[in-house]
Amino acid sequence: MLNNIGPMGLVLIAVVVLVLFGRGKISSLMGEVGKGITSFKKGISEGQKELADSVEEPRDITPETETKKDEA
Repeated sequence: MLNNIGPMGLVLIAVVVLVLFGRGKISSLMGEVGKGITSFKKGISEGQKELADSVEEPRDITPETETKKDEA
């Protein structure tokens, strides 16, 4: 059904949305979407940095069974 919507249909939908919600509401909504995208990108880059740091500096992890054997 969406394949039949042409450019005029999209313009009509945009006008109806603009009339229903108003310019200010749509503008604030787009601002929130932009902030969300920025936050998402920041989270992705921090996650990649954290992953790279953990690969560069391996931790010395010993299983609990080995530590219990050493104590006994």
